[in-house]
Amino acid sequence: MEIRAPEPDEADRIQEVVDSSMTTTFRLSPGQIDAITNEELNDEAVAAKIEDDETVLLIAETGEDIEGEAIAGFVEGSLVGDGEWGELNWLFVDPEHRGRGIGTALYEGATDALRERGADHVCVTVLEANTEGHQFVERFGLEHEGDRRVEIAEESFVKYVYADPDADLELPSEADDEDAEEGEFPETEETDGELTATTDGGETVYIARDEEESGTAASFYTAYEDADHAEQFGFYCANCGSLDISLDNMDRLECGDCGNSHASRSGESYDDSYL
Repeated sequence: MEIRAPEPDEADRIQEVVDSSMTTTFRLSPGQIDAITNEELNDEAVAAKIEDDETVLLIAETGEDIEGEAIAGFVEGSLVGDGEWGELNWLFVDPEHRGRGIGTALYEGATDALRERGADHVCVTVLEANTEGHQFVERFGLEHEGDRRVEIAEESFVKYVYADPDADLELPSEADDEDAEEGEFPETEETDGELTATTDGGETVYIARDEEESGTAASFYTAYEDADHAEQFGFYCANCGSLDISLDNMDRLECGDCGNSHASRSGESYDDSYL
């Protein structure tokens, strides 16, 4: 295995690895995955990132492909916060090549490269919809320190920010990023001090602001039939105000009106597939 910088003409091969990895471990639709890879990793985007002195791109290459060497992993990082912080934005390992230390090699290679370019500290951002990436990052001693809402391919997503808990510094943020905390609740009103919404049938339901689940566009909140929060009605979408929320057998929430979704992270032990 070789860790190296990619060439501009390798964008298509990188996209194939990213698409395969996201399809396996991200709770996103095929359309969302295609939109992300097409925007973030098209030929022009990859070429521009390679030329950018504040961006680090690395690929892991193996010699196991029948027709030649194969790209088995990809990582992207950049200098942020006036160069004081380095930030890993994306890290992917092809599912067929996991469990061989490729993820660890990419992580260490990218963090070393960012420090060589002047970063004093490194943080990692992981999409909320990435069902395995959170546990991978935590293996390096990083802790969840905050959330961001980011716009990718004209859609809003939540990223978890992980950093060294001993780094007593303000985390970096990008100009287009917004705090992921929810402050507005569309289609609701205050009733005797309770946040309420009205169903299509005219019934009042009560929104529990302290029972929150993150979503790709905005948070979900548990909705109750009564003010005492004893009988659950379902869920409320803070992105559009809808109560039409489905819950499948994998504990995945999805809004029937706007498509906002939440994927529950597995509580099972991580299998080191990225390490």
